[in-house]
Amino acid sequence: MQAHAAALKTLLETPKLHHVAGCADGMGARLVAEAGLEIGFISGATVAALRLARPDMDLLSLPEMLDAIDMCTNAAPKVLWIADGDTGFGNEINVQRTVAACAKAGAAAVLIEDKVYPKTLGHKGGKLVVDRDAARQRCRAAAEACQKAGVLLLARTDAIHSLGRDEALARIEDFVAEGADILFLDSPKTAEDARASVQAAAGKPSVAVTIAGAKHYMPPISEVEALGYRINIHPADLVSASVYAMRQALAGLTGSPKPQIGQPAEYDIAIRRAEYLEDDARWAPRKP
Repeated sequence: MQAHAAALKTLLETPKLHHVAGCADGMGARLVAEAGLEIGFISGATVAALRLARPDMDLLSLPEMLDAIDMCTNAAPKVLWIADGDTGFGNEINVQRTVAACAKAGAAAVLIEDKVYPKTLGHKGGKLVVDRDAARQRCRAAAEACQKAGVLLLARTDAIHSLGRDEALARIEDFVAEGADILFLDSPKTAEDARASVQAAAGKPSVAVTIAGAKHYMPPISEVEALGYRINIHPADLVSASVYAMRQALAGLTGSPKPQIGQPAEYDIAIRRAEYLEDDARWAPRKP
């Protein structure tokens, strides 16, 4: 197992909740590291929002995701990154290629989910899933690829939307049996759904998601850990804050005086200006 994946596995074996920010670029990754977060999530929704200004509706390609993973892992190499591999972008061979590529780009864990790919249109963005046997086989392919690449597998099911809780919990049990390391029931409807999903993970760490305006059940932050979750992903916080701040900045362009948005020193820290200047001086041509 790769060192960063082993570090993530060890971290999640401790009964402690880790809050994880969704991220998509070098600046976000740098600020995640600056905030002292140990784990980051390279979120497909965030990449789609920042790069395409579109929703997370299977519009991203694998190369676009790999580019985002590479940016984040290079900008913040000490953060343990979970990469969003979505459905794996095709059949089982595509799934394995996706996992291997994400691992090569520096991910410590890769998320693979059981949604239909490509997305079936005409369902108003609804989350349709493949049948149970296909979901289990996709997970098996992903687990095999993760083991070969030395990274962890985060297996997600969206089945509760269209097939109900019992089917979703059965899929989590299947994913555990196939070797998934981290489990994720997307959008539980009740506290009992959330609690049952953690139990179905059979001692392996489970993921919760907190996102403003979402319709799924979200316990108060103070109660997430009590439900047994080890990871709480906040996928939209950074991108939502960016959209708000950019709108504020644009609205103030014609102000007199212009409103102060941050301090130059804060910006210099974020872009590592001092670090660059040290390298610039070290590599400057020597005088004869």
